[in-house]
Amino acid sequence: MTYFGVLLRFVGIPLLFLTLITAYDARKGRGLPHPFRAFPAWLALLGHVIVALAYTTPWDNYLVATRVWWYDPALVTGLTLGWVPIEEYTFFVVQTLMTGLWLFLWIRRASAGSHPPALRGELRPLAAGVTGLFWAIWLVLLLVGWQAGRYMALILVWALPPIMLQLAFGADILWRYRRLAFLGIVPPTLYLWLVDGLAIRSGTWTISPGHIVGVHLIGILPLEEAVFFLVTNTLVVFGILLIMAQESHRRLLFWRKTESTEGDEG
Repeated sequence: MTYFGVLLRFVGIPLLFLTLITAYDARKGRGLPHPFRAFPAWLALLGHVIVALAYTTPWDNYLVATRVWWYDPALVTGLTLGWVPIEEYTFFVVQTLMTGLWLFLWIRRASAGSHPPALRGELRPLAAGVTGLFWAIWLVLLLVGWQAGRYMALILVWALPPIMLQLAFGADILWRYRRLAFLGIVPPTLYLWLVDGLAIRSGTWTISPGHIVGVHLIGILPLEEAVFFLVTNTLVVFGILLIMAQESHRRLLFWRKTESTEGDEG
């Protein structure tokens, strides 16, 4: 199965359906509830596509260049940017769009709630600190050269810093909207696990057996690939929720006012 064949069948079709549902909702006047109108939805999604391309490109090129994973030359077009086929860059874009539109589908169907649960500020340093400790452990494992854990370490050392920033800023906001976060992350992740497993089985791409811990889900999917799709969807969902939430903008406004007051006093 060609790489573009995988994208067309398993990502393009769901993306088309999500786009049609989005258009239908817009026609019916089903917009976002008030707590998520602080930022234009299309701009939040476009911004995440750009960030996904910019942040993932050098990391993914390094993986291919060092043979952590590779692709079958017969199953790609042969067009590459750096070491990575153009299909891979397309995957960055369509995964972000699919996950983002899936999240918007649930946001549009969420109840605004007259009395949302109180924000728990202590969650922010706690969540960021625990994530930071986990990141530091995997950084050490990467630096000491543990080959079997190399792919996992590269994933986590790359993905956890932005997640830490998200949690440091708004872990309490994300906890308030934890149901939306769960619905936004888990179904697309499970689906992409299945797609990835099928692509690996068909030989579209191959993960180096010397750089993985050897644990496989559903008999074929390396644990590292499962973690990759979990953390990338988490980045997209956390980012969109925080950008769209009114609480985030009130927090930024409060911080700006505080800094301005301190500057005037100085």
